[in-house]
Amino acid sequence: MSVDNKYKHSALTSKIIGCAIEVHKHLGNGFQEVIYQRALAIEFSLQDIAFEREFEMPLYYKEEQIGTRRVDFFVEGIVMVEIKAIIMLEDVHLAQAINYLEAYNMEVGLLINFGSKSLQFKRVMNKKNQSPS
Repeated sequence: MSVDNKYKHSALTSKIIGCAIEVHKHLGNGFQEVIYQRALAIEFSLQDIAFEREFEMPLYYKEEQIGTRRVDFFVEGIVMVEIKAIIMLEDVHLAQAINYLEAYNMEVGLLINFGSKSLQFKRVMNKKNQSPS
């Protein structure tokens, strides 16, 4: 898999996508999201990728904590990964992933969908938190 250096943390996101491809190759589509989440956790471990699963992160509004939200995976402390198991990713899912990045003040995330015949993934960037690579 080629690494596109125009994306921040592209080497890591490419490794994550590779793990997701491996999971999808073995399981195909049609399972619940939690099944893919468990399989992806195993694949991350096999590939020596540090991660936290269902990582609970605080949400803030004007510097006041207003709640928490669990992100599917928080990888190597720098990439948020949201997974879906739906027929087709839609703009609303992409917008949701971008909102999570902004709420968590993170730069890079991946939205991965295991529910279609071919694995779907989107790199998402937080435009409000961009520093030079």
